[in-house]
Amino acid sequence: MAKTKKKTAKRKSAKRGRGAKRGIAPDRVRAILQKLDEAYPAATCALTHDNPFQLLISTILSAQCTDVRVNQVTATLFPKYPNAEAFAYANPKELEQDIRPTGFFRNKTKSIMGASKKIVEELHGQVPRTMEELLTLPGVARKTANVVLGTAFGIAAGVVVDTHVQRVSRRLDLTKNTDPKKIEQDLMQVIPQEKWILFSHQLIWHGRRVCQARKPRCLECNLEKICYSKDKTA
Repeated sequence: MAKTKKKTAKRKSAKRGRGAKRGIAPDRVRAILQKLDEAYPAATCALTHDNPFQLLISTILSAQCTDVRVNQVTATLFPKYPNAEAFAYANPKELEQDIRPTGFFRNKTKSIMGASKKIVEELHGQVPRTMEELLTLPGVARKTANVVLGTAFGIAAGVVVDTHVQRVSRRLDLTKNTDPKKIEQDLMQVIPQEKWILFSHQLIWHGRRVCQARKPRCLECNLEKICYSKDKTA
């Protein structure tokens, strides 16, 4: 009995230690989530897609590119390449020109064709539903995998960390890190798993609409009273 009590005490101590190290009060996290729910109750992915495969391609294209530009490109891209097989065996030079407006078109062409070939030749034409399998696809890192799993399949395997999530989560003091992988781990520790998918979309929407990089619109922000960022404009 004594040993059991000691083990329980150690586990509780470890949990308190992690919380203290993060320095984020649960009440503050709940307040942030409540404000985000009030502002963006129906936040969702802005990339236009009809199926998981199209979402995968759009997310690869979105690297260093706006979702608006990606949607403009995929409006003609997806009718031309209607499935994974069409992308897998496309003419690479032609595909490069088709996606050129999204930037980094040569690398993106290699990623898109490589991922498509693996899906066609090894995965029975299906986009994987696990983080482990998705990460084996060319051009797919955790951000892309989290987008696909969360938006296409409703699977909360992690938190999408793009430039908006990086910026807003740091301004809200939910993380001190700058590396996306470390930021994701910090957010996964403090945000309930059932909120990971919606929370990612909410922070992205907030970053685009209000908490912008150069001139955050703090006077319009419903989080302003619980935000302690040094670059606030209010």
